[in-house]
Amino acid sequence: MTRSDKTFPGYPFTPRRFEVRPGIAMSYLDEGPRDGDVVVMLHGNPSWSYYWRNVVSGLSDRHRCIVPDHVGMGLSDKPGDDRYEYTLQSRVDDVATLLEHLGITGPITLAVHDWGGMIGFGWALSHAAQVKRLVITNTAAFPLPASKPMPWQIAFGRDWKFGALVIRAFNAFSSGASFVGVEKKMPRDVRRAYVAPYDSWDNRISTVRFMQDIPLGPDDKAWPLLEAAGKRLPEFADRPAFIGWGLKDFVFDRHFLDGFSKALPNAEVHAFEDAGHYVLEDKADVLVPAIRRFLDANPIG
Repeated sequence: MTRSDKTFPGYPFTPRRFEVRPGIAMSYLDEGPRDGDVVVMLHGNPSWSYYWRNVVSGLSDRHRCIVPDHVGMGLSDKPGDDRYEYTLQSRVDDVATLLEHLGITGPITLAVHDWGGMIGFGWALSHAAQVKRLVITNTAAFPLPASKPMPWQIAFGRDWKFGALVIRAFNAFSSGASFVGVEKKMPRDVRRAYVAPYDSWDNRISTVRFMQDIPLGPDDKAWPLLEAAGKRLPEFADRPAFIGWGLKDFVFDRHFLDGFSKALPNAEVHAFEDAGHYVLEDKADVLVPAIRRFLDANPIG
């Protein structure tokens, strides 16, 4: 699939490709001046770098914006299970490999959403000194709070074979998220852009594998990484942090916002009663200039 402004409105960028593993290419954006402060933006499931498009447009005149599509997502290759292990550790390793390839060894701003939080803070376990600022939107970097029940919609895809079948056969997760993930109805062409990469059974593999990898306990592969990230999250409290949160998110709701606020008590918090999981869709007009002001007010170095 190739990019076009008609297919992906508001995404006037030229994705690049990098062989992140032998025979597997990762698509990513690298927008903005090479000598600008680096902002690494990590998406989740079932979205892709398209989620960050308005932030890239709002920052790339001064900041270098690095935005990968995780393997199996967006415009990246979508290998089968025989060629790629769809786990949190693989995602963390991919981000590390991409940034090493780009020579990003200095300070960065880490921006995360959904699974991007677990991936980003998983990467930060061994790169904490590089992370100088945080931009956090509806995500997790710690285990499911004890007071938060697992939503049935997630359990449907994670634990039930029938749920996984429905997701892969009918694109139920990506299509559904484009409706229930917002409070302000997405324009039809924007919704189509979100779901376009997942247009076949084979191309939906990662939307299912991400759900099946959700760590809920010690028996899950991703648990050690998530547990470690959660324990170390308070170590980032001395760094400037910006939190933009849609309170109508049925997964990453106030329980998760409270977790971040407790770990990062000095964070600048923008929480919206009338925004959902895709908070940058509902509130781009507020959040993009606010993020820019936050970066301006907290320079690196």
